[in-house]
Amino acid sequence: VQLQASGGGLVQAGGSLTLSCAASGGSVRRYSMGWFRQAPGKDREFVAAFGWSGNTKYSDTVKGRFVISRDNAKNSVHPQMNSLKPGDTAVYYCGATTMIWGRVTEENGYTYWGQGTLVTVSS
Repeated sequence: VQLQASGGGLVQAGGSLTLSCAASGGSVRRYSMGWFRQAPGKDREFVAAFGWSGNTKYSDTVKGRFVISRDNAKNSVHPQMNSLKPGDTAVYYCGATTMIWGRVTEENGYTYWGQGTLVTVSS
């Protein structure tokens, strides 16, 4: 499975941005699709996930601001990021995993990764 992340850019604080993770070589419906981010000088952290069965999970940091969805027709997953803050600035990565749902926040369990897309939130 190849994953292509896109949609990053520069946005002002309080604004919105929607990222995309398009898959090829496999169906996103067969995987739990997760998004992680890595800010400069920090470790990669879990952001959100969309499970193969339709479950969703969010980090406490983004809960209530981000909404993740799946587009079966386009074989893609999309986190809509609202009320963005400068602290959301990071490179965002999407991944695909077959791990049990309870472990989707664990980076090392993901089999496939996209290349990352940069989100910059200005104050």
